[in-house]
Amino acid sequence: MVEQIVAHASEEAPNECCGMIGARDGGATSLYRARNAEGSPLRYTVHPQDQLRIMEEIEERGEELAAIYHSHTGSPAYPSQTDINLAEQWPDPLYLICSIADPDAPDLRAFAIRAGQVDEVELAIEPG
Repeated sequence: MVEQIVAHASEEAPNECCGMIGARDGGATSLYRARNAEGSPLRYTVHPQDQLRIMEEIEERGEELAAIYHSHTGSPAYPSQTDINLAEQWPDPLYLICSIADPDAPDLRAFAIRAGQVDEVELAIEPG
């Protein structure tokens, strides 16, 4: 899925990409690409139609929403104040940020963002 997120980020540049990750039993099982309703290099909003479709599909598959991902095209893989504010609406999933500021060295990091507090979470990435 890391490769899929990096590819999505590269394809959508210069705008930010976004999507969601479904999981079962603590392990990521599905990646769902979404449209960035903002169409912006500086911010993202998961398109409402995509959000509804993805949440329905996650439920149908017996998954849970584990993460929301997006890219930073010109800044590090760390939540901006805008990202922190957006996370207030969805405090449970992790937030994955893929920086492609250096296209030759994409950087994917994960964060728990709750009540304005940002805590980095280590990703356990299995070879696939």
